[in-house]
Amino acid sequence: MPSFTVFRGSKEGTPKQDQTTKPDQLTGTQVFVKVTASGLCGTDLHYLAADVVLGHEGVGVVQDVGPDVQNLKKGDRVGWGYVHGACGACEQCIKGEDVFCTQRRLYGFHDTEQGSFSHGAVWPESHLHPIPDSMTDEVAAPLQCAGATVFTPLHDVRADETVGVIGVGGLGHLAIQFAAKMGCRVVVLSGSESKKDDAHRLGATEFIAMNKRDENTKPTPIDRLLVTTSALPDWDVIMPWMAPKGTIYPLTVSQDALKIPAMPLLLSGVAVQGSLVATRTVHREMLRFAGLHGIAPWTETFPMTVEGIKQATDALNEGKVRFRAVLLPQ
Repeated sequence: MPSFTVFRGSKEGTPKQDQTTKPDQLTGTQVFVKVTASGLCGTDLHYLAADVVLGHEGVGVVQDVGPDVQNLKKGDRVGWGYVHGACGACEQCIKGEDVFCTQRRLYGFHDTEQGSFSHGAVWPESHLHPIPDSMTDEVAAPLQCAGATVFTPLHDVRADETVGVIGVGGLGHLAIQFAAKMGCRVVVLSGSESKKDDAHRLGATEFIAMNKRDENTKPTPIDRLLVTTSALPDWDVIMPWMAPKGTIYPLTVSQDALKIPAMPLLLSGVAVQGSLVATRTVHREMLRFAGLHGIAPWTETFPMTVEGIKQATDALNEGKVRFRAVLLPQ
């Protein structure tokens, strides 16, 4: 019987250890995974005070499979992310846009008795993604959400495009690597010069410290702009830097209104495109691309214990993680 330790949120806003038990026999396409690493995402902070098992950047090893599983076997390494289920039959699923299925199953909303802050999990085969042999579990874990999030607006980019990335953090440092390896010119916009060297090491072509800019600051016109910071930028500054017909992708979770001046949007034909992690196809493409090109998050590791999770979440909340935290089961 799959029974495993999990770590869930609590009304006190601190993690607590618990136990989840699944039925004795796996059914259909269910797969039992032993978790070997979990990334910590900013979204997890939103659920620290909720009675749900935390985590959605999971990597592990298949321990058992249901009778209808076709492509996975015991010993395979797999990962999963923010979306862990969809109906498979609606128009969105048929189009390959399963992340927008009206019956999609999301972290924090469905199957809240299990997550990646855990020693195990049972998920459908359809939403478990093979991990490349060239990639360690520690590297693979943050890619399941952070990597999938930034790869989605880039997966069809052309090498002659200029990609702008606002912020050099948990999302931004991966976006820079992906865009650079795709052959793009990469313009990084950051609050100050403190991360200039990091940005260039990651593959940035141009770097602008926003606190040092003046009226003469003009980056190469940006075709795709990925906003990876928690705070939205000053759009009056940003809009003149967009190329005609460029696209803006706001990627971080924010409850703030997106107030973009209308005239620059209209005159240059700029688009604002919502984006939610990656479809299954794009998720697997992202993992293959990262494995092939050696793209890896910069990580700090913590033990997957109540104390370790609290240490990691406190560090993330205080902006002290450089750039992704990974929890390792003890």
